Amino acid sequence: MKFDELDRKMRVFETSHDHCVLPGLHIVARLDGRSFTRLTREVCRFEAPFDVRFRDLMVETTRHLMETGFRIRYGYTQSDEISLLFHRDEDSFGRKSRKINSVLAGEASAKFSLLLGRVACFDCRVCELPTPELVVDYFRWRNEDAHRNALNAHCYWALRHDGAGAGAAAAKLAGLSVADKNELLFRHGTNFNTVPEWQRRGIGVCWREVTMPGRDPRTGRDTTTLRRELHPDFELPMKDEYSAFIARILETGAA
Repeated sequence: MKFDELDRKMRVFETSHDHCVLPGLHIVARLDGRSFTRLTREVCRFEAPFDVRFRDLMVETTRHLMETGFRIRYGYTQSDEISLLFHRDEDSFGRKSRKINSVLAGEASAKFSLLLGRVACFDCRVCELPTPELVVDYFRWRNEDAHRNALNAHCYWALRHDGAGAGAAAAKLAGLSVADKNELLFRHGTNFNTVPEWQRRGIGVCWREVTMPGRDPRTGRDTTTLRRELHPDFELPMKDEYSAFIARILETGAA
């Protein structure tokens, strides 16, 4: 059997289930760290419940993903997850979801591993959202999830530092309301409203235009140029203000 004939015969098994995101749909990719609980607590022993070093690794990984060739308008990270909003007309790899997933997971795993100095792994999945309103809802969902996770994490570690075992601390929190959890933290000397915004709301990474000074080599005159740079935002707005923030990115490409 000649190679071309063999190639046609076998290629169908590789591509028969290819799924492509339909034109006009918004793409949001979400990445999650694999076994990061063990990595952060047991292997690397990052500070609990939050560690600035780990935060910075996640921010740098997010920045890297936004510069890998896809047109990505906004990045968001909280805990061990990253969400990326693609330009609606992004058409790399024919919008094949398996290619988007594999490239982003590979890039994130490689970048984070290099920064950390040991092997780490991310998975990735694509969300296909038909309307701008659903894109806003998606990022509002992750923003609210960050708030819930931060409250639970601070409560859990307050109990652990108070001598409770892992199971006892988790059981204690299981039946508590949000108000009860805030009261628990207050009794342990923490006002949750004063916890850093990046812990409570996650971190956004946006494109911004900045003016850069320069010099024209032909004339020797001072010049200025506009450059697009990625900027992390450690103090994201909350609730409806955050929804409006995402809507502006969808409309204009900038926050």
